[in-house]
Amino acid sequence: MNIIGTPYVLSRQDNKIIVLGCNRIVSYIISSYYRVGCLPTCVENPVKGTCHPNAGCCQLDLPKDVKSTEALFVQLNNNNSQTWREYPWNYVTVMDKEAFEFSTTYLTSTAFYDANNAGVPVVMEWGITNNKKCKDPKILKNGSACVSKNSECTETDAGYACKCSEGYEGNPYLINGCKDINECENPVHYSCYGVCRNLPGSHQCWCPHGTYGSHLTDGGCVKGSSTGLSIGLGVGSGTCFLVLALISPSIMRKIKTRKHKQKFFKQNHGLLLQQLISRNANISERMIITLRELEKATNNFDKERVIGGGGHGIVFKGNLGPNVVAIKKSKIVVQREINEFINEVVVLSQVNHRNVVKLLGCCLETEVPLLIYEFISNGTLYHHLHVGGLSWADRLRIALEVARALSYLHSAASVPIFHRDIKTTNVLLDDNLTAKVSDFGASRYIRIDQTGVTTAIQGTIGYLDPMYYKTSRLTDKSDVFSFGVVLVELLTRKKPFFYQSDNGDDLVSHFTSLLIEGRPDEIIDPQVMEEDDGEILEVARLATWCTKLRAEDRPPIREVEMKLENLFFRKRQVPSIKTSWSIYGPNPTKDHNNSIESVSNEASRQYTMEMEILLSAAYPR
Repeated sequence: MNIIGTPYVLSRQDNKIIVLGCNRIVSYIISSYYRVGCLPTCVENPVKGTCHPNAGCCQLDLPKDVKSTEALFVQLNNNNSQTWREYPWNYVTVMDKEAFEFSTTYLTSTAFYDANNAGVPVVMEWGITNNKKCKDPKILKNGSACVSKNSECTETDAGYACKCSEGYEGNPYLINGCKDINECENPVHYSCYGVCRNLPGSHQCWCPHGTYGSHLTDGGCVKGSSTGLSIGLGVGSGTCFLVLALISPSIMRKIKTRKHKQKFFKQNHGLLLQQLISRNANISERMIITLRELEKATNNFDKERVIGGGGHGIVFKGNLGPNVVAIKKSKIVVQREINEFINEVVVLSQVNHRNVVKLLGCCLETEVPLLIYEFISNGTLYHHLHVGGLSWADRLRIALEVARALSYLHSAASVPIFHRDIKTTNVLLDDNLTAKVSDFGASRYIRIDQTGVTTAIQGTIGYLDPMYYKTSRLTDKSDVFSFGVVLVELLTRKKPFFYQSDNGDDLVSHFTSLLIEGRPDEIIDPQVMEEDDGEILEVARLATWCTKLRAEDRPPIREVEMKLENLFFRKRQVPSIKTSWSIYGPNPTKDHNNSIESVSNEASRQYTMEMEILLSAAYPR
C-alpha cells in the first residue's frame, strides 16, 4: 500500500496489522523507516473469535505517520513439525481493527481471501497541512483554517484539522459554522427530565420546584414529602400520627442519603461522564453503577468480602449480576485528584488488552468514587513466586506478558498511560497463570504532546524509579525501571523492599555488582540456573539496562518487549543451550547498551539466518 503524496496517513488508533498463519512464518510490516514483526504459531488450538500469537493470529500496532507498507514472509526450517500441512494459509494486511474477527477457517482454506478479495476496510486520517501542528508559528501568524468562532484546532498524524468545540456542532471551516447545541430539545440524549435551560455550549437541568430526586432519569423527580406530611398531620388520627412519627426518621434518612448521593454524583462529575458515554460508543452504558448495586454485591461491604488492600484502598469481592467482580474502595483523595478522575475512567474504560485487568465501571455516589474491575481468581505474581513457586519458563512468559501490557499502555492505548506502581503484587494471575496488570490507583494518563509531567511521588520503595523520586518528573522510563526490578525479582526470587546485602546495597545494586564481577550465580535462584536454556544471561543484562540510573539510558518498553519475545520464542523452539557465566568476564564493557547488543549477536550466531532476521525485528529501522 502506498499513499505517499496524499494528505492521508493510516490511522494508528483505528487500524491493526493482522497476521494469520500457523507454519512458523516470520512476518514483517515495513513502513519506510520502521519495522515490526510477529511470529504466529499453533502451539495452542485456534479458537474462533480469539486472535492470539500462539493460535495462528497476531495483531500489531501501527507506528506513527504510516504512508506505505509492505510485507515479508520468511519460513523457519523445522523438519520435526508438520503443522504447516494442517494450516497452509498465511495472510498479512492492514485493516480497520473493528472490522476484523478471527476465524479458524482462515488458516485451513482461502476463506479470508474469498471474504476479502475486494479489499479490506482501512481507516485513514487527513490533515490540512502536512507536518504542521496547532501551535506552529506559521499557522498562528497566518491564521488556521478553524475560522468558526466556536471551533478549535486538533492535531492528527497527518498534520492538523478542526472540530467544533464542546457543546457545538456544524462545520468548523466556515465562519459561524459551529452552532450551539440546544440540549433541551433532546432530553433523552442529554439525560434531562426536569427543568432545562440552554446555555451557550452547555445547559443546566434541575428538578421542578416542590420536587426532589434525580433529573437524570425519567420519573426521577418526585413530589416532596413535606406537603404530604402536612396533610397527614392535619387530618390524620392519633394512630396515623404515631405511624408517621415512627417512620419519619427512616424517611428523613433516606432523603438525606439520596441528597448525599446526588451531591457526590455531581461533585464527582457524574454528569460529565454521562455525556461522554452518550457521545462515545466505545464506553459502555453500564459504566455508571449505583451504590445500591454494590452494597448488594458485597453484602453491604462486609469485611468477610475483603480480598486485598494497600496504599490506595481496600478491594472487595462481589457478585454483580452473573459476574464476579473486584470492587476497589479508595482512600480519601483531594478534590484536585477527583477532578481528573472522570477523564481517567474514560481512558481506562477503553483499555482492552489480554494482559491488563479490565475496568468494568465506577460508582460516583460516594465521597470517593469506587472502581469495579474484572475479578482475577488465582492471586498475585508475588504469592506464586515467593510462597508457591514458578518454573523459569513461566517466569519468562509472565515477564513478556507484563511487558506487552506496558507497551500497550504506553503507546497503543488512545492516550498514553503510565502505571507508576509496577510490582509483583500488582500483577495478577488467572487460572492459566496468564499475567494481568492491575491496580491503576496511582496511574496517570499523559497527553501525547507531553514527554513527562511533574507529579506527587507515588510508588513502592524498592521498585520506585530513583530519578522520579528525586525530580518528581514522571516519564515512561519510570515504568521501565520498575519493570526492570520485577525482572531482577523473577531471576533471584528475592524481595526488593526487604533485601539488603552485607554491604548495605539494595537488590538492584547488588545484582548489578555481581553481574559486572561475573558472579551472578551467587544471587540468581538455583531453580532458574537449573532450568536455563541459554537465555538467563540476556534477561539479566536486560534487567540491569532497564534499571540504569539515568532515565535516558534505559530502553523504551517496546524494545524490551521485542527482546523478551525473541528470548521466549527461542526457549520454546530451540533445544537447550547452556550459557557459561564467564562471558561476563572480569572487565565488562562500560557501555551497557553495547553489552546487551553483543549478547544478542552472539546468541543469534548459534542459530540460522532466519533466526537472525527474527532477532533484528527488535530494532526500529
